[in-house]
Amino acid sequence: MSKKEKSKTNAARILDALGISYEIFEYEVDENDLSAVHVALTCKQDISKIYKTIVCEVLPREFVVACIQGDLELDLKALASVSGHKKCELLPLKSLEKTTGYIRGGCSPLAMKKAFATFIDELALKQDKIFVSAGVRGKQLCLDPKDLAKATKAKFAKISRQI
Repeated sequence: MSKKEKSKTNAARILDALGISYEIFEYEVDENDLSAVHVALTCKQDISKIYKTIVCEVLPREFVVACIQGDLELDLKALASVSGHKKCELLPLKSLEKTTGYIRGGCSPLAMKKAFATFIDELALKQDKIFVSAGVRGKQLCLDPKDLAKATKAKFAKISRQI
């Protein structure tokens, strides 16, 4: 395996297998600030292009994934509604790695331990390219939001609101 291949994440390998075009952006991680705003500043990108991945629990013991613009807040009621559930709660951070295989600040909507229903905020459709975690802290994937939806079998919906 080449050095470049070793530096690829499982999320990038999934995109490769699907023939989806993307770029990997690496950035300096600040363990004290894992926010999307920090990623935007470090990568010199507009926050409207940085998407954070949020995992939620819906009853009975199911999970859904949301991708929203980094400076917005997840609308839990909207996510519950579009996912066909009555209630949706944020997955506790202590359960994130066990559920997805990822840690906070490195959670990608791609290549989780199991494929979960995924929803991308419809604002992403206004962007040519968006950034999502590549599956490790310090790496972002830049790709067309429609390609991300194809790779994750996601649906677009209004699931965010201003903070």
